[in-house]
Amino acid sequence: MIITLTCNPALDKTIELQEPLAHGAVQRAATSHTQAAGKGVNVSRALSVAGAKTHALLPGGTNDPLIAALRGDGLNFTSLPIDESLRTNITLTDPDGTTTKINELGPTLSAEAVSALSALVLEASAEATWLVMAGSLPPGVPADFYAQLTATLRDSLGTKCPKIAVDTSGEPLRQLYAHTAHHIPDLIKPNAEELADLVGARLSEKQLETSAQLTAETCQALLERGTGAVLATLGAHGAVLATSQGAWHGWHEPIAARSTVGAGDSSLAGFLLAAISQGSSEQCLKSAIAYGAAATSLPGSTIPSPSDLTADAVTVVSLNPRQGS
Repeated sequence: MIITLTCNPALDKTIELQEPLAHGAVQRAATSHTQAAGKGVNVSRALSVAGAKTHALLPGGTNDPLIAALRGDGLNFTSLPIDESLRTNITLTDPDGTTTKINELGPTLSAEAVSALSALVLEASAEATWLVMAGSLPPGVPADFYAQLTATLRDSLGTKCPKIAVDTSGEPLRQLYAHTAHHIPDLIKPNAEELADLVGARLSEKQLETSAQLTAETCQALLERGTGAVLATLGAHGAVLATSQGAWHGWHEPIAARSTVGAGDSSLAGFLLAAISQGSSEQCLKSAIAYGAAATSLPGSTIPSPSDLTADAVTVVSLNPRQGS
């Protein structure tokens, strides 16, 4: 069982434009659709479609449109009742696949709700193999929530604690490394921008995306801090996986991009699907890239199924993060 936690879920409304986005103009939509989402929810969707057991945890009132949509979708989930409405995020997609996102803050969670959400995660995680904590934190949730919950789970569950993966950004990501190794997850999944921000070096997103070797060397510093693995997604340049056993770079043959929404979540799901099947590091990376590419080739926030994958179009090579390119 793979548990996912989405503290700040959203109804994702995706609008595909007929022409490139023009500031201040009136434009026509080609298509639009709305889906109950959020990073952890998206991961659970991809896992479920692939036949893996998953359980999504999130806040949300019984009558909230997002919770009603999840019930209609048949996804296995548990929601913590709250009084405020969940947020709606808007994504505008240009014909060439360029996306513009407008994300709301989300409802404010009380201290009692934060404590109850932690208890829900603790109870559900006792029988899990992986726990994925993903996405932004809504108002009221402390920035070190993921870090403190990681330590709490390990203290409370001991050897029964699942492996923990975190996919977030900004201060919640930085806070994972502001405490002890006990607070650091087994896996993080930053993109190039998030990785550059996390390490605090004078690196740009473009530098990391275009140099797998530099990305691997950057990930090495996080492994030395106690991270088990870093899956760094690099957009059209593929992804790098770094572990204590080595580092690998993988990429997919060029595709026609339709939307990048949910691509990172799909990549993480692909990695986990291979991991729970005891796949090697190379196989886990290949699966991650295949899922991410499939998501990019699909419209809006469509989550790929195994039939959408083109794994044969993925190449994975070994890197040595301790050597120059």
